[in-house]
Amino acid sequence: MSYLRLAVTDRCNLRCSYCMPAEGIAYLPEKKLLTWDEMLRIVQVLHPMGIQKVRITGGEPFVRNGLMDFLTELSRLKDLEICLTTNGVLLESNIQKLANLGIKSINLSLDALDRDRFFQITRRDDYDTVYQNLLRLIEANFQVKINAVVMQGKNEQDILALTNFAKDHPVSVRFIEEMPFNGSGQLEPVLHWNHRRILSEIQQAYPAILAMPGKLGETATNYQIPGFQGDVGIIAAFTRNFCGSCNRVRVTALGQVKTCLYDDGVFDLKEFMRSGVRDEEIAETFLRLFAHRPLNGFEAEKNRKGVIQESMTTIGG
Repeated sequence: MSYLRLAVTDRCNLRCSYCMPAEGIAYLPEKKLLTWDEMLRIVQVLHPMGIQKVRITGGEPFVRNGLMDFLTELSRLKDLEICLTTNGVLLESNIQKLANLGIKSINLSLDALDRDRFFQITRRDDYDTVYQNLLRLIEANFQVKINAVVMQGKNEQDILALTNFAKDHPVSVRFIEEMPFNGSGQLEPVLHWNHRRILSEIQQAYPAILAMPGKLGETATNYQIPGFQGDVGIIAAFTRNFCGSCNRVRVTALGQVKTCLYDDGVFDLKEFMRSGVRDEEIAETFLRLFAHRPLNGFEAEKNRKGVIQESMTTIGG
């Protein structure tokens, strides 16, 4: 357990089709979410236990007031890598602030390099803003990963468009299998674009593509293409072929601990903390939960109390 994914809100300013319905979801009132102080306490407890990396997710993190103050507090913890996942809409005024805090690793969700396809997927006309903020991040020397969910009939042509973007820019493009976390469960009886088909699509254009050595805990299989400034990777998020090396734990904005993306929450940390427990009890609870996590994502899904109906924005990715 060396990697914490911490969702700071379930709210988002986009309505991506693979994440939530067009009308959105019933957002939680802020009083039901973890407070900034509670989230800081969680990190402060877990960091000495071996958590070396924290990724701040949402929803969209920048829609919750107080994010930069929270990141400032986190940045005071020594030897802690702080990363951020964002849709990029609200980035421009925060890029320099993030750099000043030493936060240099940004995952940007961008499923299409085309304004019309972007609108079809996100149901919002923010492509120009996101694309310009992507270029600003690159110019400011951030370590940028572009996350793209591959969807049948929506953005297949963007597999090569995004791959080509990595040719001229020092970014990592990550193609992700679509998952059933859209607020209504799996929409298609089969996964049209699995990791093998995505790789085949890239190989047809770039037969010299080479797999790169993997690192423990990585979810992506990464590839280098000769002559490229950047690289590409594929995350088998639905096929789940990387579960044996998982090193992460998730805490949702509601305060639910998830030891697997596919479980439905294994512990109510918020209520536990608000009952007045000591830090040592929080630490012991995380160790117990992590020690008894499911073997893989399929077992976690099987152990659920019901079928998957959550929106990804409530989980934190």
